[in-house]
Amino acid sequence: MTSQETPRPTEAEGEDASKDRQFVTALARGLSILRAFRPGEVALGNQELAERTGLPKPTVSRLTNTLRELGYLVDHGRMGSYSLGPGVLALGYAMLAGLEIRERARPMLQALANEASCSVALGARDRLSVVYLDCFKGPATVTLSLEAGSRIPLATTAMGRAILAVLPAGERDYLMRAVRERTPDEFPAIEKGVTAAIREIESQGFCTSFGDWKGDVNAVGVPVVAPDGQRIYGLNCGGPSFSTPVEKLMERHGPRLVEIGRELGTPGATVGRG
Repeated sequence: MTSQETPRPTEAEGEDASKDRQFVTALARGLSILRAFRPGEVALGNQELAERTGLPKPTVSRLTNTLRELGYLVDHGRMGSYSLGPGVLALGYAMLAGLEIRERARPMLQALANEASCSVALGARDRLSVVYLDCFKGPATVTLSLEAGSRIPLATTAMGRAILAVLPAGERDYLMRAVRERTPDEFPAIEKGVTAAIREIESQGFCTSFGDWKGDVNAVGVPVVAPDGQRIYGLNCGGPSFSTPVEKLMERHGPRLVEIGRELGTPGATVGRG
């Protein structure tokens, strides 16, 4: 897992937000505890949470106790450790239920997954990551082990690059600076990939990530700007490189993903708006 996938809550947006007089630091710290849990993890202790959030352990202890009392964390069998509680799931389902685009996208994305025999997903940016809102599998025997709720990096994946391409230029530059701070050695290659993705979106409507996120994964991505012009989503279609050849993605699946994006979002959404 790359460092981009699990940024500390103070990064990318939190530091600037903390300067806002309306910003409630205690609430932000509590949410950072919930953000620290990763898919597939059963439980975390206060020491692990302190390391991931950068918060003092006594602060973490008070926060976990409060979150447990509210139902967002539950005690785990391992002494002094916690799992996410039902309260978190309720919030997630409430959020998904309010996404009209998710319901409209489902039949089209499942049809493409069946046709392409790969994974097709809808996602949205969360700081330096993209969170899957829905994911569909084709009939292939081997697909990517991703599902709704999974996180992928923003700047090296096809979906993430597609979202970056249509962000206002100032916002995109700000996020790229945050990526550079986290991954200075890899940044020249990352920046090159994002720049290429912007050109691809301009010229063909979709961008690519062929081995850039993981060496054995190929994917194409398309941005979707909601009709209100404010919310930005991403679509992708991809899979293991041995079963998802570049040629099919470029010639068939990428153009089809563009068509789906146009049906879901604002026609003619421009790159680097503003």
